[in-house]
Amino acid sequence: MFFKSKEGKEKMKRLIKFIEKNSSGKKVLGLFILTNVVYTFMLTVTIPKTMEFSNGMKLLDMMPTGYDLEYVNELFNALGENGRLTYLNNQIPVDMIYPLLFGISYCLVMAYFLKKLNKLNSPVKYLCFLPIIAGLADYCENIGIIRVLNNYPDFTESAVSITSMFSVIKSISTSLFFIALIAVLILVSINYFKKIRNS
Repeated sequence: MFFKSKEGKEKMKRLIKFIEKNSSGKKVLGLFILTNVVYTFMLTVTIPKTMEFSNGMKLLDMMPTGYDLEYVNELFNALGENGRLTYLNNQIPVDMIYPLLFGISYCLVMAYFLKKLNKLNSPVKYLCFLPIIAGLADYCENIGIIRVLNNYPDFTESAVSITSMFSVIKSISTSLFFIALIAVLILVSINYFKKIRNS
């Protein structure tokens, strides 16, 4: 296993040091704002622009439970050539920026609040890796979508299945992260009110 090897352990240590060093309030807030500006741009500009061609069908990026060959064929047929080009040249390029920002900023958001609980040096710190996993899965999903778009209509069922698998991994890791973040925020709030009550 990679993380059990000497090289893997060293990389893990460097990553943890990076997280500890950069989980200060100003850096976290700045990255959080930038990430959500890009996300808002996708939600309000690039995704609606692409969906103008889709006859109401959801884009592959927006399907947390995955999709099959039949759905992809139907979607790409509905999009037509202009829609597929819009997907490839407008939505995907922005979505190649977002996973990096999401992975780093939400990793540091979690680290910031774990530091408030004095838990950043405990095993709980591995919760910080959930958004990184989601970001990596998002990149794999995007690469798969690019391949399928470029090969339309001759893409294979295995290409769709692999891409769909990464969409599901992205969805699960993102959901787990936000559940964990809500739990951590509740604990931070409880501690805060306890301090106020005891002061």
